[in-house]
Amino acid sequence: MKLTQRTVRLTLTEPLRISRSTMAARDAVWLTVEHDGLRGHGEAVTSRFYGLDTPTLQRLAARTGERLARFAGPETALHALRTGELGPTGTPAAVTAATEAALLDLVGKRAATAVHRFLGSSVPPRAATARTISITSPGRAAAQARRLADAGFSVLKIKAGDPDHEADLDRVRAVRAAAPAARLLLDPNGAWTVGHARRLLPRYADLGIEAVEQPVAPGDPEALARLAARSPLPVIADEDAVTHEDARRLAGRVHGINVKLAKCGGVHAALRIAALIEGSGTDLMLGCLTASTLGIAPAVHIADRARWADLDGHLLLAHDPWTGIGGDDGSVRATGLPGLGVRPHDDTRTWSEAS
Repeated sequence: MKLTQRTVRLTLTEPLRISRSTMAARDAVWLTVEHDGLRGHGEAVTSRFYGLDTPTLQRLAARTGERLARFAGPETALHALRTGELGPTGTPAAVTAATEAALLDLVGKRAATAVHRFLGSSVPPRAATARTISITSPGRAAAQARRLADAGFSVLKIKAGDPDHEADLDRVRAVRAAAPAARLLLDPNGAWTVGHARRLLPRYADLGIEAVEQPVAPGDPEALARLAARSPLPVIADEDAVTHEDARRLAGRVHGINVKLAKCGGVHAALRIAALIEGSGTDLMLGCLTASTLGIAPAVHIADRARWADLDGHLLLAHDPWTGIGGDDGSVRATGLPGLGVRPHDDTRTWSEAS
């Protein structure tokens, strides 16, 4: 087997402002595994929060390619990846997830089978995805919410964490008025203190917020669990729930866990977490980083397991270089095509390389 990589710049339609940063673009490293004339593809994206810059991803992708060359085929390589025998100890979860995606895509194409069938779903998964509204003015948030509701989005996720708490509340009120039928999620990205959260959560519950992600700063999961026990609305762990052990610690103590393939290590790791929390009172949320359709697709193939799907990363891009999972109408869906079921747009070969 042979692995090649390509790095491109993904530019957002408009900057995404959350409590800890504002992002206008990020780099994506595409991994392509080739064997017997077929190719499988995966994507890893840079993340300041997870300490992944472009040179690191490129270096680790090259190391992965060296290890893949030792295997006779993608099936044995995929088994080795899942048993921890492929990558060196300490390989970032994002690289593992991208490698797994490329291998799954290739294995599926070799078997003429869609990935979701390998993962136990006979029917192609389809899910209503949340669409993110960043920290912005109430008027702009209302205009976005109205446009998204008209397009078919039934779930909207509102970013919070403005130092002015009333500004956040005004934004939620504006979105609620503009899209009265939408389900609303709130995501402060850990911007609040526990004291702030205890004062603010009842006010957001009164506004009809369905659930709140990581309201307090990560690093103290016990505090998050105590907050969830007293919260008037469901609390979903995100930054405090990265690994399987994190999920074990919080199972039954928070209302949801946001599983992102890039932070847990891919669909196999995500399904292990889903199995762990099943029946515990903690529901699964599937989230993502801002990425192309290629990066989002693996999660779509397990989206039928989740109570909440937040798989809109590709919808935030000015130009998505891949296609195949939809989303513009408010729902993402897998197809019955072999592998991940995605394909590059016609202009991908001329897509600008990241500098």
